[in-house]
Amino acid sequence: MSSIKVIGGGRLKGETKIQGSKNAALPIIAATVLNKGITILRNCPRILDVFHMIDVLKELGCIASWESNTLIVDTTDITSTKVSEGSVQKMRSSILFLGALLGRNHEVSIAYPGGCLIGKRPIDYHLDSIKSMNVSQEFLGDDKDIIHCYTDKIMGTDIFLKFPSVGATQNVILTAVLAEGVTRIFNAAREPEVLELCNFLVSAGARICGKGTAFIEVEGVGRLHDVDYTLSADRIVAGTYMAAIAAAGGEVLLLDTPTGQLDSVIRVLDRIGCSIRINDEYMRISCKRRPLPYDILKTQPYPGFPTDMQSQLMTVLCLADGKSTIVEEIFESRFQNVSELKKMGAMISESDNKAVISGVMHLEGAQVMAHDLRAGAALVIAGVAAQGETIVRGATSIERGYEDICRDLNSLGANVRYCSDNIL
Repeated sequence: MSSIKVIGGGRLKGETKIQGSKNAALPIIAATVLNKGITILRNCPRILDVFHMIDVLKELGCIASWESNTLIVDTTDITSTKVSEGSVQKMRSSILFLGALLGRNHEVSIAYPGGCLIGKRPIDYHLDSIKSMNVSQEFLGDDKDIIHCYTDKIMGTDIFLKFPSVGATQNVILTAVLAEGVTRIFNAAREPEVLELCNFLVSAGARICGKGTAFIEVEGVGRLHDVDYTLSADRIVAGTYMAAIAAAGGEVLLLDTPTGQLDSVIRVLDRIGCSIRINDEYMRISCKRRPLPYDILKTQPYPGFPTDMQSQLMTVLCLADGKSTIVEEIFESRFQNVSELKKMGAMISESDNKAVISGVMHLEGAQVMAHDLRAGAALVIAGVAAQGETIVRGATSIERGYEDICRDLNSLGANVRYCSDNIL
């Protein structure tokens, strides 16, 4: 297991470029299966989750190669419709091959997905929706944890989601692109990653209306064609570095920031005392004083405050001049950082889905554990803002979503590096 060593206490200054979007890349990589040909994905992040998705593609008989940050995928031939249990357990987004393989081959076998342990995250919405599209389902294996779906014909239909699940919305879209007839999704997720999947599919020949809204209509087509597509920048990576500046102080230029996707984060940081200036090419963010507290911050589906930024804002509010409350309304196990931040001197009380944070003057370096992707990034931020040395163990979880968090933060004046546990 690798770790990240942070020497904290300095303010941040400089500039860094925001990587391509993880949450857009993963469904689009699954979507390449729908095209019997070549897909070129530019600005694709070289992160662990992307590598896992590529491994699944190769299991299916596809070919993938890199040219810098451009991923080239050849899905001309698919030799298997089975996604191995080992691959699926590495990451939750592998469940998107359910809709993609159904769409292309009308059959798929896939295990229940793994990923970060931030809640139950059942896939009932996925399965119930796809079943209504003339798809049969059976559950195999000793624990009934292998999902086998098959059909002779995917039929468009009306689908009403009880909750605007991002994954369920994406899986329905992937299933519907090559279906017969029209599929209408009511209460669809509005996250930018859903919009980007739709944009990619339309550029490959799909017919989709209502992109970016809660009502999406997909008219099935006979085939897709080759496409050259550039991914947008990662809004959560940008938000993470914005939070680092709010916690440690300083003034930073973030290049290629998807500012239009960050309205809720910008509003929160503005309210706690950050100064943020935006144009088409960059974001300049500065924080010259101790953060102000935030009365009640609730995570919500987009365009509300993202659950993927909750851990990072908790770190910031640990240093605020007063008391703040965070209410987590998306995932029930996303307060795993509370115990780790307490090791650094934070004052947090937790009950069910609510955390009450009393800000302290400073955090102290400590040995902490990254329990999931965003929690790990938030602990690195805490280390940057803290006094002394912080060791964040379990850094592999951070590599799932950040190309090189050490490189990026060091370019802003931080002192952060990867290290092996056996040399600590």
